[in-house]
Amino acid sequence: MKILLAILIFSFIVLFHELGHFLVAKKCNVRVNEFMLGLGPKLFGIQRGETLYSIHLLPFGGACVMEGEEEESEDERSFAKKNVWQRMAICFAGPLFNFILAYILSVILIAAVGYYPATIGQVSEGSAAEAAGIEAGDRITSLNGYQIHFYQEISVYTFFHPGKDLEVTYERDGSSNTVSLTPTYDEETGRYLLGVVSDGTNERGSVFNVLKYGFYEIKYQIYVTVQSLRMLFTGQVGIQDMSGPVGIVEAIGDTYDASVSSGVFYVVMNMINFMILLSANLGVMNLLPIPALDGGRILIYIVEVIRRKPLNQNLEAKINFVGFVLLMGLMVIVMYQDIVKLFH
Repeated sequence: MKILLAILIFSFIVLFHELGHFLVAKKCNVRVNEFMLGLGPKLFGIQRGETLYSIHLLPFGGACVMEGEEEESEDERSFAKKNVWQRMAICFAGPLFNFILAYILSVILIAAVGYYPATIGQVSEGSAAEAAGIEAGDRITSLNGYQIHFYQEISVYTFFHPGKDLEVTYERDGSSNTVSLTPTYDEETGRYLLGVVSDGTNERGSVFNVLKYGFYEIKYQIYVTVQSLRMLFTGQVGIQDMSGPVGIVEAIGDTYDASVSSGVFYVVMNMINFMILLSANLGVMNLLPIPALDGGRILIYIVEVIRRKPLNQNLEAKINFVGFVLLMGLMVIVMYQDIVKLFH
């Protein structure tokens, strides 16, 4: 059940990503030869008009296969025959649809369960927050200019900026105040902490408020993903800390186990929360300027705009192929590590 649930979740997110490419390609009058879910050998497919809709063996991926995308084609409706802005729009549509999906799910989640604002319920004795004059009832609104909307953003920000001096802005009795402090290191948790605890207040508010906080949720998820990538590229974390499809399935299974005893509602809400994380993560990852990813293709088209002439199509195909091979190699390494972790 857990594995099936994980596959369905992952497949739906990938399908929505590819749907973005598909719809914009159709809008630009590009011939789509195949709309596929999964990778590897084809299990079955249905031909509808010019497009084959197929399901492949490995459920961790998918593709919108367009005429002339990877090979030369004389078809006037081929991807390569379209102008650079259309090609760029088609590539950007996939990540954009991931953000749209994440936003829709965020609105559903906040409408159903609300959110926890950064209102302080308790200040630890001897903490940096106490020394700076922060009190219970204060509501933190920014850290070093980063706008805070949810309580969890406080711990996330200090995690990604350990030991850094902070300009903390908070509201008290309708007025805004700013203080400077340095989080103190906590031996027990191994973290730098402000020394504050949420008051546990859950808010939901009007329809406008729900829609607004849906955007804040996406901002938060994108921030976490970007900062995690920064730590990876700067060597603060390694490849061994990454998770691939196997690790994602395991995490979804663990989340399901932890929430199933609380009832169907909590299972659904936790799965939606996981989908928000995965969809936002996939959107950001695909915008990285790496060959074979959407961001890599967009970078090539930006270069084309600057040069005012397209890159040789065969060269572009080779660059994307090399990128694809490297990405598949990385996926194999990450999957191997995920499998090893299962037995430890």
